[in-house]
Amino acid sequence: RSEVECLIKLFDMLVTKSSGRSAAVGFDRNMFRDALHCTFGMTDDILMDRVFSVFDRDHDNCINVMEWVEGLSIFLRGTLEERIKYCFEVYDLNRDGYISREEMFQLLKNCFRHSSEEDPNEAVKDLIDIDYDHDGRLSFTDFEKAVRDENLLLEAFGPCLPDIK
Repeated sequence: RSEVECLIKLFDMLVTKSSGRSAAVGFDRNMFRDALHCTFGMTDDILMDRVFSVFDRDHDNCINVMEWVEGLSIFLRGTLEERIKYCFEVYDLNRDGYISREEMFQLLKNCFRHSSEEDPNEAVKDLIDIDYDHDGRLSFTDFEKAVRDENLLLEAFGPCLPDIK
């Protein structure tokens, strides 16, 4: 109860600070991205937009207080199952229930743009190994099995969960 109350207070404070408006309105995409960046250190534009879309359950382009609390409960304290589902939804850029090669490439290209350590084409080839049904795309079942085998794959396409701090 106290954590939920703190999340609601944080929501009210951030909305008021960002817009000077009543907290009943909520976060638009830019306000939410600012909150992700300032509070959780997220910097990847594609991932921040996808996190916004996953939080915005009613797809009205505004994060209300309920979506904020529900989203952060998974974001901060979710079970492994909840985090797997959340990450898959973030990575499924076109919301078709699969992570295609094109989506993998787009996400990995973004991940590696500041690093010369790995080529996104090679990383996509490596990730195809977790395409257990060999259909050229990752289903939720493929992703879930891979993450259960290796938890580091939870953020294979970029950091969409906060670090332990």
